[in-house]
Amino acid sequence: MLCPKNLPMWERWGRGVLGVGLVVLGVTVQWATLTGWTLVGVGAITLLSGFVGFCPMCAVVGRKLQAGGES
Repeated sequence: MLCPKNLPMWERWGRGVLGVGLVVLGVTVQWATLTGWTLVGVGAITLLSGFVGFCPMCAVVGRKLQAGGES
């Protein structure tokens, strides 16, 4: 079953940029530490939710896109 998108386009872009930033920070600054692995993991999840357009935690609290909310 496919999950409906619950993130507007501006938030998807923001999550993508933030996710890339966290992954880069984790790899370059904190590599081979627990903090670095945590940053890479959180960044990857953030990037993935932005790419897919679905956030499981937003769905848990009942967040849905408004009609025409892709802008």
